[in-house]
Amino acid sequence: VWGVGLGNGKEKLFYLPEAHNDFIFAVIGEELGFLGIAAVVLVFLYLTYKGIRIGWDAYRKFGDRFALFLAIGLTLILGLQGFINMSVTLGVLPTKGLTLPFISYGGSALLIDLFIVGVILSISKGPKAKKT
Repeated sequence: VWGVGLGNGKEKLFYLPEAHNDFIFAVIGEELGFLGIAAVVLVFLYLTYKGIRIGWDAYRKFGDRFALFLAIGLTLILGLQGFINMSVTLGVLPTKGLTLPFISYGGSALLIDLFIVGVILSISKGPKAKKT
């Protein structure tokens, strides 16, 4: 339930290929246990819910269908990438080489993930007022 402790895992040293990229979810499971895994899954579910909700709110308040589709599409990019990475780690899917958003090592992947969140947050602010 609790894991072996942060930094005390042994699997990342010898047995897992790319433990810092593709299989970081396994390292989290070993070191932080069920509670760490549950926290990561809940955070991804919450991010997915909030992104879809932001899209629906933009459509409902402003009638902006493009913002709806953009927010849902970008949110699903992050959510599905996380789901695929977790499924690969659990052995449900074959290895794809996808990183776990915001957690795996990688500069360009993190940059794109943060860009996606920035666009979604921009959608949540609504359209700019036109200057006359």
